[in-house]
Amino acid sequence: MRTRSQHRLHGAALLGALALALLAAAPPSETPVASAGARPTVARCELDGVVDAGSGGYLKDCVARAEAEGHGALLVRLDTPGGSLESTRVIVRAFLASRVPVLVWVGPSGAHAGSAGVFITLASNLAAMAPGTNIGAAHPVVGIEGQDPEAAGGKQMARKVENDAVAFAEGIARQRGRNVAWAASSVRDSASVPAEKARELRVVEHVAPTEAEFLTWADGRSVEVAGGDSVRLATAKASVVTLTPSLSQRTVHALAHPSVVYLLFLVAALGLVVEMSHPGAIAPGLIGGVALVLALVASSALPVRTGALVLLLVGAALIVAELFVTSGLLGATGVVLLALGGLFLVDRFDPGWFVDRSFHLGWEWVVPTTVVLAGAAAYVAYRSAQTRRLPQQGGDAGLVGEHGTALASVNPEQGEVFVHGERWRATSPAPIRPGAPVVVRRVEGLMLFVDEVKT
Repeated sequence: MRTRSQHRLHGAALLGALALALLAAAPPSETPVASAGARPTVARCELDGVVDAGSGGYLKDCVARAEAEGHGALLVRLDTPGGSLESTRVIVRAFLASRVPVLVWVGPSGAHAGSAGVFITLASNLAAMAPGTNIGAAHPVVGIEGQDPEAAGGKQMARKVENDAVAFAEGIARQRGRNVAWAASSVRDSASVPAEKARELRVVEHVAPTEAEFLTWADGRSVEVAGGDSVRLATAKASVVTLTPSLSQRTVHALAHPSVVYLLFLVAALGLVVEMSHPGAIAPGLIGGVALVLALVASSALPVRTGALVLLLVGAALIVAELFVTSGLLGATGVVLLALGGLFLVDRFDPGWFVDRSFHLGWEWVVPTTVVLAGAAAYVAYRSAQTRRLPQQGGDAGLVGEHGTALASVNPEQGEVFVHGERWRATSPAPIRPGAPVVVRRVEGLMLFVDEVKT
């Protein structure tokens, strides 16, 4: 017969088994469920400037963090002239594989989604543009004059690059239910449209002057995310959480601009010029060396011409050589080479990059910086020439002409004087009394040949 305690233990075991069975039957939950009444959140990040390795890694991390932290959506503010095609593909893959709805807002007014920015906008679940913005012109251009790639790189290469980009744009637009024909036209014909026209053509879904208005408009709409799941957006009163890039991502993104690369080369040239003219100063040489390394690192993240880098380096070398030759011709040639290197720095026909025509260094930027560098280099060269004309202040030659005092009687055989804060053995053709002022006429080893200064 079972005791009462045994019956209680048996009942507890049955309840435990029933609870485990219910838990096993319940569907698994991939993300934590917010408590009832909790305010929804929207993650936010920005792509401002060139699409590069830094910004590409940042947006990919934003998608991963939005999923891991359980945000209801990811809002991306976009303003870009384009950039690296590989980094663009990284962003597009992350957007298309995201289980969190991705909303792209091109803004504020005056912003644009140029070249590679077209692919990123098309890859979003919902897209909006601020009034006064534009999107398009994804066709590759080359050179300062913006020649067609067929004229610059050959017909077969141009066709290959163009067809690949068209297929990329069409695939994204088709998957997101946007205007496939316009997506192809933006690449083939450099089609570019303002915000209102983009909405009419179904390139974007809305025109919103602010991010808040875009989130209000998107509230309650359903979008399909990766895996075929449908998600209903709750963004009207959501709390916006800004996701910041890492230090390495910020550094790479900050360096990846032609003006930054050019400025770093100029700083490197000026620092090395100062160090060469004033050996031992250390600080100018250190700054110049660091700037040169950063310039080389930044140039590896941009579509730069190798010939332009050679022009910059040769120009800097000629300015350094001017300090030792002081002919004027070497320095002037170096300044001209630096200016030409800046103008031809960006190679916009690199098949791995899609950027618009604004992505280059123009005369309005190159001329002022080059003039400033030329003035600084000329000043350093002038001061160096002045320094070389000064009398030597160190060594034996530096003692000649110095004045001192006789510490003991000085005669043709022996004597002692005090010169330059030190005691010296001295000799003189005429006897000199102790305490008399003397001047050094010649130095041989540790012996000073002096004369008495008549007062």
